[in-house]
Amino acid sequence: MKILVTGFDPFGGEKVNPAFEVIKKLENTIGSIEIIKLEVPTAFNASIEKACEKIKEINPDAVICIGQAGGRSDITVERVAININDARIADNLKQQPIDTLIDEEGKNAYFATIPIKAIVNEIRKEGIPASVSNTAGTYVCNHLMYGVLNYIHKNSLNTKAGFIHIPYLTQQVIDKANTPSMSLENMVVAIKTALKTIGKKENTK
Repeated sequence: MKILVTGFDPFGGEKVNPAFEVIKKLENTIGSIEIIKLEVPTAFNASIEKACEKIKEINPDAVICIGQAGGRSDITVERVAININDARIADNLKQQPIDTLIDEEGKNAYFATIPIKAIVNEIRKEGIPASVSNTAGTYVCNHLMYGVLNYIHKNSLNTKAGFIHIPYLTQQVIDKANTPSMSLENMVVAIKTALKTIGKKENTK
């Protein structure tokens, strides 16, 4: 099994993005799963283009996109991506789309095709807080999740895909009073657990 794992570069004035920090800590193989790692820009359109180019190149069995959700306290596995861009802040290319469609010919929304509840349950078994999220927001994270699922749908690929949000790293909240965070070690365990769960044959639905 081959899984593509994407993580964003730093944005919003942060020096690091936990998403790519986690990816750098993943082994190239986990059991029988080959892990392909990809850093994507925190930018509308460019993030989808880079991820979909890689999907076309390697034809993975699954795609997991990881993003920072500053303010959330647990690992959140996203259920759905919606066809809307509504940026609170500009992205790393200084784009700030407001109330625009990601794909004018696309569906209103796509549900994740990874086993979201099984992933949450397995992460919790590791002693790490996790939950299903019903909103991926309207920034680049939702944009990429939608874009990947849209590409898979339009090209009739037999590829599972989904998105996992992770909290701030502890080092990011030193000057952010009362803001939740998580250690890099726990985030890595959580993502590895998610990948193993996706790799199980009984979770192909």
